[in-house]
Amino acid sequence: MEAAGLAATGADGQASAPSMQESLSQRGGVKPAAERKRTGRLGDDKRFKLFSGSANRALAEQIAKHVGVTLGETKTQRFADGEVYFQLLENVRGVDVFVVQPTCYPVDQNLVELLIMIDALKRASAARITTVVPYYGYARQDRKDRPRVAISSKLVADLLTTAGADRALFVDLHAAQIQGFFNIPVDHLFASPVLVSYFKELNLPDLTVVSPDAGGVERARFFAQKMGAPLAIVDKRRTDINVTEVMHVIGDVKGRTCLIIDDIVDTAGTLVKTVDALLGQGAAKVYACASHPVLSGPATERIINSRLEQLVVTNSIPLREETQKVAKIKVLSIAGLLGAAIESIHMETSVSTLFS
Repeated sequence: MEAAGLAATGADGQASAPSMQESLSQRGGVKPAAERKRTGRLGDDKRFKLFSGSANRALAEQIAKHVGVTLGETKTQRFADGEVYFQLLENVRGVDVFVVQPTCYPVDQNLVELLIMIDALKRASAARITTVVPYYGYARQDRKDRPRVAISSKLVADLLTTAGADRALFVDLHAAQIQGFFNIPVDHLFASPVLVSYFKELNLPDLTVVSPDAGGVERARFFAQKMGAPLAIVDKRRTDINVTEVMHVIGDVKGRTCLIIDDIVDTAGTLVKTVDALLGQGAAKVYACASHPVLSGPATERIINSRLEQLVVTNSIPLREETQKVAKIKVLSIAGLLGAAIESIHMETSVSTLFS
C-alpha cells in the first residue's frame, strides 16, 4: 500500500512496502490487534488519542464521550493575516491518532487547519494518523462535467495524503467513487441507520421515499427498503451552480406522505422546488432528511417559508445559531456511529457491521 510505503521510507530514500501493521510498528510500536484487548473504553489505551479541529468541536466532544476519552490538548491561534498556528500540547509519539475536522464553512480555512494538524502530528511521530471528516468539502466537484473545470475532490484527497494522513473516515460522500481518489485506506460510513431509526419512530402513514435526482437513487432505495416503502424519483436538470429546474415526478405520490432523501442541503433551492413538485402531484405531506446541513445563503429562510413539514439532518456540520432555532429543522447526532467506527479502526475489527 502506498501509505505504508511512504511511512517506511528510509534515510537512503528507498521505500519498502510493508503491511499497515508493520508500518505502525516501525513508526511507534502500536501493538497488533491480537495483542490488544477491547476494553469498551479507549481511555484505558495509552496508544490511542483523539484530537479535534475548530470546525465542529461539539461533535468531537460527543465522540470522545462515546469512546471514553478526553480530547487531546492543542493550541490553535491565528496570525493577524489569518494564517493558522497549531501546536500539540501533549506527546503523540507512537500513538494511533484520530483527528475530527469536517471541511465545512469556511471550507478553505477548515481544510488548511486540518492539513496543518496532520503535518504537526506527523512531525511529532504519531504512529498512524486517521482523518475523521464527517463532511468532505469539494466533494461535488468529482468529475469533468464541463470543459476546463477542476476535479477538486481529487485535489483535496491528494492534499490530505501528502500532508501525512494514513487513513480517512468519511460520512456520506457525495459520490462513492471519491474513495478511489485516495491511495490510503478509506472507511465510508452512512448516516442512513440513524435517520431510518428516527423516521421509523414517527411511523408516517402511506409513506413513499423520494430521490430528488437520479444520482441519489441508490441512497433512497436503501431507505425505502428499510422503511418498507415504495420509491419515487424526481427528474431534475441543473442549469447552473446551486440552480436546478424540476422537470417531473416519476412514481405515484398522490395522497401519500413523501420523504425526500438527500446527502447535502446547500441553498435549499432544489429541496423547496422538489417539495412543490410533489405537492403539485397530489402528495399529502412532505418530509425531508439529509446527512449534511450546509444551509448556506437563503437556505434557512427558504425552509421556513416552504411547505415542508420537517427537515431532519445530522450534526456532521454545526448549525448557525439562528438556524438552530428553526422548529422545522431537527438535528440527529452521528457521534455514536463515528465513535463505534473509530473504535473498530483502532482495534482493527470490521467496520461493515455499522452499515446496517
